[in-house]
Amino acid sequence: MGTWAAGPFDNDAAADWCAGLDEASPEQRPLLLEQALGEAVREAEFLDSWPGAKAVAAAAVVAAHLPGGPPVDSAYAPDFLTAGGRVTISAELPALALRALDRVLAEGSELAELWEEGGELDEFTASLAPIRAALADPAGVGVVGR
Repeated sequence: MGTWAAGPFDNDAAADWCAGLDEASPEQRPLLLEQALGEAVREAEFLDSWPGAKAVAAAAVVAAHLPGGPPVDSAYAPDFLTAGGRVTISAELPALALRALDRVLAEGSELAELWEEGGELDEFTASLAPIRAALADPAGVGVVGR
């Protein structure tokens, strides 16, 4: 998998997944998010890097829709989102996205192993921190100014 930075959209798997999300109809997009997140959560043994990277991108999309969530502003993110579009996010999706991020960072995750082998696991984990914070507080209770 080609990776050029630690951001949630900065690798081949995420960019390909984002292209598919872009091409999907608005009605299909929530299901694509759920599928990417669910695939990571369901893998109990070893999570390959490709589904792990897709789950990170999906979690970033979910987090961007929450109060105080980090914006989707990467050139590799879905174009409809960077243009101000939205996805319908169910109440259950933030918790699923949080579980998916936890799985990506857990033992038995190839994506985490690759970042660790490269000596940049801390950078990768730090890039996920704002996403994780938004998902852990989906109502935005901890958002300053609320």
